Order: sequence, then structure tokens, then C-alpha cells
Amino acid sequence: MKRARIVGTGAYVPEAVLTNRDLEQRIETTDEWIVSRTGIRERHIAAEGEHTSDLAARAARAALEMAGVGAEDIDLIVVGTITGDFPWPATACLVQEKIGAKRAFAFDVSAACSGFVYALDAAVKQIQCGAVRKALVIGAEILSRIVDWEDRNTCVLFGDGAGAVVLSAEEGEHGVLSTHLHSDGSYWELLYQAGFGARNPATAQGLDARLPYLKMQGNEVFKVAVRMLTEVAQEALAHNGLQVEDIDLFIPHQANRRILEAVAKRLHLRDEQVFINVDFYGNTSGASIPIALDEVNRAGRIKAGDLVLFDAFGGGFTWASALVRW
Repeated sequence: MKRARIVGTGAYVPEAVLTNRDLEQRIETTDEWIVSRTGIRERHIAAEGEHTSDLAARAARAALEMAGVGAEDIDLIVVGTITGDFPWPATACLVQEKIGAKRAFAFDVSAACSGFVYALDAAVKQIQCGAVRKALVIGAEILSRIVDWEDRNTCVLFGDGAGAVVLSAEEGEHGVLSTHLHSDGSYWELLYQAGFGARNPATAQGLDARLPYLKMQGNEVFKVAVRMLTEVAQEALAHNGLQVEDIDLFIPHQANRRILEAVAKRLHLRDEQVFINVDFYGNTSGASIPIALDEVNRAGRIKAGDLVLFDAFGGGFTWASALVRW
């Protein structure tokens, strides 16, 4: 059975940066309050006329260039997103057209902040069964358009961006070793977007009720996220017969520095094993892991043979991990 090997990474974030000092001018908050509770200092915000498919395509092109793979060689595109250009068609189809991947079939995955790992799993399975040789997996979000800028508890958390990887079907020990996906819909009311969908179609009353905006019960999400992120990371280690000290790099979903530090402590990870960049991007949902991966990859922090563990948690609730031998 072929392994799905990551042969290229890419990322793109919008040029505009919104700092905590900027937010002090818009809402009742302070830089100290935001940093002490989240670790976030700034985030990137998409420009007017800039769409999720644009961000995704920029990240995809960067990953393809690193991999030395042409868009025409891609068999599959999977995009993890909850802020696609449209309810349908899939943002992956729009990316396919933008980059010229004419041979690829394309679809989206909706798993909120776990979207990239869910999308990765879908592509890995297609490679393992022999249906696909080259795949493009993308996490892309423009969350700035679904946050309530009057809610200081949530609007300070999120940013926009996209990250991508190119997967290649190859022999050998390098590649994605395992993926582990979970969900529990009983938690949906702790983190969701109420409108506009079939349950709450678009109406003037819905706009007045602020239904299009993200809703979150932060304290409850925090407690469940720490537990599930810890458990699914342990699951990946146990499945592969590994110990925490075997992991060279732990790349979690960049939700909140306090969450990440709590998970790292529970797993007994050393500081040098954990990568955190939430300070400069905020929570970019499904884009956060591939953005972080591209950053460490281009910085030369990963070498051949390293074990890299992805760990994600998102609305649904969904949670997932993936273990990769670089």
C-alpha cells in the first residue's frame, strides 16, 4: 500500500494586519486583556473583494511550487473550510479552476477547526486505495466575515488565512502514518453559526438577531477542547507504538495559547517540541495547522525522518490527529 507523503507546503495570509491596539479603538478591550487570555497579539484580515478561494489558491500555488508539481498533475483537491465563497459550489471547485488543475476532482470538508486534518484523512484514504497519486489538501478561512465585531469575547480571537500541502503516493516509510477522527454532535450549541442555512434561512429578522455570526460559550469549549486534544494525541501515539518523547514536533490547532499550553502540559511535552504561532495569526480555524506547518518547514525546523503530530479540535464538536513521518 502506498503512503501519502507531504512533498510540498504553502501558506498565504492577507496583507492587512489588525492588532490588539487597533481593536482597542473599536471595542471595549485592551491589549493586556487579549494577550493574557488568548496569547493573541495580531491577526490578518482579508481585503474587500478577497475571497476564501483566493487565499486557498495562493497557498496551493506555493505548495505546488515547493513540490515541483504542476497543477495539471493533481488528481484530487480537498478544502477544509466553514467560510467558503458560497454555500455551494464547493470552494475546492473554485480553487481547481483558479489554479488550472483540470484533471482533479474536488470537494470541501466542513469540520470547523478540525477541517484540515479531516481533509487530510480523506485525501490519504484516496491515495491508500490507489485512486489518487497526487492530492492537494487545503485549509482556508475568512472568519472575519462571520465574527460579531460587537462581541469582544469572540471577535478578538479569529483571523483569516490559508495553508496547503501536496501529497504524493510513494513507497517507503515516509508519509502520513495514521489519522484519527472523532465527533460528538451533542456539543453543537457551544460553538456554531446559526444562520443562514436551511434551519434559519436569510431574513431581515435573522440579520437583526445577528444569526449570521459565530456564537461560542468560551469557558465550556476550553474545558472540552483540552481534554479531547489530549486524548486524540495520545490515541495517535498509542496506535503507532510511540511515546511522547519520540515526537519531534507537535503542531496543534492554534486556537488559544492557554489551551495549547494546557494540552502540552497534560501530554508532558517539552517546550521545544511544541510549535505555537497563534500570537501573530489568531485562530484561523481549518487553516491554522497548515499555516504553522509551512512556517516551520520553510524555516528548516523539520528534517527527513522527523515525527510530526497534528492535533485539532473544532465546532461540531470535531477533533482529530494525524501522525506524519517527514
